[in-house]
Amino acid sequence: MPEELIHCTRSMKDLLIDMKDTSELMMDLAYSAVIYDDREIAMEVIRLEEKMDTLGYYMRISAMLSARRLDEAEALAGVLQSGAAAENISNAAGDIAKIALLDLGIPVELKLDLRSAEETIARATVSPKSPMVGRNLEEIELETETGMWMIAIRRDRSWIYNPDHSTTILAGDVVFARGHDEGVPLFLECATSEKQQRIAVLPERILDDLDRAVDLIVDMKNMSELAVGLAYSAMLFYNKEIAMEVKYIEDRMDGMKYELQHWVLKSAKHTSDVDQLRGLLHLANASEAISDAAYEIAEMVLREITPHPIMAIAVRESDEVVTKFQIAAGTVADGKSLGELKLETETGMHIMAVKRNDRWIYSPGARTSLCAGDVLIARGTTSGEELLIEMCSE
Repeated sequence: MPEELIHCTRSMKDLLIDMKDTSELMMDLAYSAVIYDDREIAMEVIRLEEKMDTLGYYMRISAMLSARRLDEAEALAGVLQSGAAAENISNAAGDIAKIALLDLGIPVELKLDLRSAEETIARATVSPKSPMVGRNLEEIELETETGMWMIAIRRDRSWIYNPDHSTTILAGDVVFARGHDEGVPLFLECATSEKQQRIAVLPERILDDLDRAVDLIVDMKNMSELAVGLAYSAMLFYNKEIAMEVKYIEDRMDGMKYELQHWVLKSAKHTSDVDQLRGLLHLANASEAISDAAYEIAEMVLREITPHPIMAIAVRESDEVVTKFQIAAGTVADGKSLGELKLETETGMHIMAVKRNDRWIYSPGARTSLCAGDVLIARGTTSGEELLIEMCSE
């Protein structure tokens, strides 16, 4: 039953922060539900989708009450568009979660590949022997120790979303963390007190057509998440170059969706479980919808709509911050590759783009070398941001 609307005294800034954080959390939980075939997580995503609908109503009501003049209405138009984009991202996350609820299923190859995507989700049950037990997240320093950050905790039948530094971990908690693939074994070992080994699971039968579809899905997931991060960066720094990259990603995602449909249809004659193929198509449509929502945010910059100040504040005060800074000469980062620095596991920050002179490198890899004068755009936690700045500043 829809939640009854009551008078809301929260500011538009707080509403926008809540919508941004909730939509990003929903994406993480939705992929967790698919990877682990967890209907309970999927139901939580659907519940959060209802919360997002309510937040969207409050956002629109607040905007109508705030605008008194035309210039105020124009300034708030961008805020409403950002809120609508976050709502569209949450709807796409709900569609992803329904893969688990509707038992559509996806190939085992995809579940394994999603766990090794650029940013992945890990789940663990906290052992009584874990060094986490009885300590809060500030004391554990998970981001800097493992490169992962806690996004949710399931304790018995209750959930703790976006836990903060004061949140204490208890034995038996089911913890969910997000980060780079290299940090997953470190996180699991910390939570379970057991050494982790990667287990290679081979599918019963390898289909070239299906493998190609699976690879495309992983690429679409990575690109849609990159598009969201770059869109908020473009808006925060009012940068048309980054906004144009979001538009390019959105156009490319359309082509990838059509290519995926081709490979799925080709593989249909080789499999008797068509529900797996339906799951692939469902996931592709949701990923493409996320990139569309990212473009809605970036489009404000391309249309030269001046962002309202609360939009920049909302991005900076949300759980996942976006930051930009320049590498100074002679620092730890100067002259080293991203692989050598291991920034994801050392700081928990994900480098989305590097600007060198007038050229941008988007989604840089481990072999990308950094040098003095490079400008980095990264996303992650505030504690990780501080460490990354130390590595790049004089």
